[in-house]
Amino acid sequence: MNRILKTTVLAAAVMSVAGVAQAREQINIVGSSTVYPFSSFVAEEFGATTNYPTPVIEGTGSGGGMRLFCNGVGTGTPDVTNSSRRMKVSEFERCVENGVTDITEVYIGSDGIAFAQSNENEPMPVTREQIFLAVADMVPVDGELVKNPYTNWSQIDASLPDREIVIVGPPTTSGTRDSFDELIMEAASESFPEYGEEYSDIRTDGGWVDGGENDNLIVQRLTQDTTAFGVFGYSFLEENDHVLIGSSIDGVDPTPETIANDEYPVARTMFFYIKNQHADEVPVMYEYAEMFASDMMIGEGGLLKDIGLILPTADALEQVQADLADRKQLTKEDLE
Repeated sequence: MNRILKTTVLAAAVMSVAGVAQAREQINIVGSSTVYPFSSFVAEEFGATTNYPTPVIEGTGSGGGMRLFCNGVGTGTPDVTNSSRRMKVSEFERCVENGVTDITEVYIGSDGIAFAQSNENEPMPVTREQIFLAVADMVPVDGELVKNPYTNWSQIDASLPDREIVIVGPPTTSGTRDSFDELIMEAASESFPEYGEEYSDIRTDGGWVDGGENDNLIVQRLTQDTTAFGVFGYSFLEENDHVLIGSSIDGVDPTPETIANDEYPVARTMFFYIKNQHADEVPVMYEYAEMFASDMMIGEGGLLKDIGLILPTADALEQVQADLADRKQLTKEDLE
């Protein structure tokens, strides 16, 4: 073998070894605190039943996860991000600007947003308009928009208890907050002609309390302060139904059936997103994704149903599995 050929073969071998060395087996996942318990369940099962380490999952909120995911490609950026809402067009555009151009979207099921309190209280049915008036920064009074004057629920509607308004909810980086803004605030604001357009500004005078990204901390707050209501994913209400009760909204109770049938007015879909450009570096992420989207996890009677996930229909799951197998590339048009 001549010297040039030997050199070429040696270089190729070095590059091959380097490529193997660069590959990693531990998946880096960020995103929604609502999706977190489902993702964690799959991650633990993945670590226990395969030869790969348990994926690392950080609950950053949907918006925070999207920012990290879209920061770029390669070491130091997440492989997967969880989201309790669909990716926004603006987030997709930021991904593309930073070189994240090949993404697969995986729909995993549905969840509702619970409006809940300590079960030491009597049930308190509410409407979206009543919740809106409790937390909006500006509210209509005598045909004019003024700073929210309401401190007690009974001031909004005499049928409600004479009880201080304290609502503990997620921050603006959370997908749950995005859904709350869209499904309650913006939807309810359409009932009030004074706004002229959708309105979702939240008061900052204490009626609304930022509970952080960890929904479990909101649950703990409600057990300590029986005056307060909390806003979080339905799965957390189901997990804590021994200490909490949920309110019906617009006359519909939050249940797996009403959420799955779109009867509950504050329901949303959940996803995770895969960075396909990490396929060479972290090929194991597809095995994790396939386990998550498997019949065992989210098929009829799947394991994630037991911890509160509203499972996709059989047809929807078949499409999800096909898209994942094909590494279907998400486009801007898909999100518009």
